[in-house]
Amino acid sequence: MANGYRARVFLFAILPVLAAAAAPSIADEVGSAPAPAPVTPPPLPVRKAEVKDAAMALGFLRLVDHGTLGGRLESADVTYQNADGVTVRLVSAIHIGERGYFEGIAKSFDGDEAVLYELVKPKDAAVPVPGVAPESGSGVREIQQFMKNMLNLEFQLDAIDYSKANFVHADLDAETFRKLQEERGETFEMLFLKQLMKAMRAPATPEAAEPPQDPEQTLREMIRLVTRPDAERQIKLTLAKHMMEADLEASGFGEPGNNVIVTERNKAAMKTLADTMAKGQKKISIFYGAAHMPDFAQRLRELGFKPVKTEWRLAWDLAVRDDEPSLLEDLLIEGVKALSEE
Repeated sequence: MANGYRARVFLFAILPVLAAAAAPSIADEVGSAPAPAPVTPPPLPVRKAEVKDAAMALGFLRLVDHGTLGGRLESADVTYQNADGVTVRLVSAIHIGERGYFEGIAKSFDGDEAVLYELVKPKDAAVPVPGVAPESGSGVREIQQFMKNMLNLEFQLDAIDYSKANFVHADLDAETFRKLQEERGETFEMLFLKQLMKAMRAPATPEAAEPPQDPEQTLREMIRLVTRPDAERQIKLTLAKHMMEADLEASGFGEPGNNVIVTERNKAAMKTLADTMAKGQKKISIFYGAAHMPDFAQRLRELGFKPVKTEWRLAWDLAVRDDEPSLLEDLLIEGVKALSEE
């Protein structure tokens, strides 16, 4: 079975990961995240690596594909500068990533005068505390936590300290966010379903446009995947490839320039940027999901900023290893433990 077809088998469970670059992280109701400087990983023993930019956030997300050896999913920090010497660094985030990914992003914020971060939360609500779940639950947060655990990754809000003195909230509050969505008849669930239906109709690649296999063959492929060594990374690799191939206009969240999840939140962040610059601060980062970045880049160019530097960060380590237990082995071990404790 082709990778693209297999990816669609998982799509119901994993579309939130594909959308994670745009979907708000959750504070009390909805939110965002920050992250640090990159650790340059040792190169994998490779055939020539193939780099694919993500259609969902062109230029801010890429897959370094090492074929059968795996690869890396990376996000970009792009620094812009204007004639007055003000620098604005767009720090792209994937909301679920390796621990070192978030540690690196967090460290990179130490020298900034201001870090403008995304976080949709009720007015006057406190910033999230790493590792402490909010009192009111959220479906989006629950999905993100499930994917974090399944893929052995970290969740942004559990890894970033938003209480730092240079952190500045630069997003809509939850009340305004809901009001704008209601006015437009736009909900995350509706947009999620719309993108899900589109992804299920279209093949991930032209080569994958093949008749679906019979249920027995599909079951065999699923069993083969969960019984392979290091299945967690095998699944991450499949998801990363599909993320790169998926044709997600504006990351699947409505028409470009006309949605709340990306456009209106970016407008709020740009207003905060203007206020920050008016205070004389000249070294600023905007920490938002990768899918917000093409719009931010356009808005910065219109203000006279030009890109001067790009740095890539390892978000997902996709190297395939043969020395890890399969998912089935892990499940059996957990099942035996549970029975022995009863």
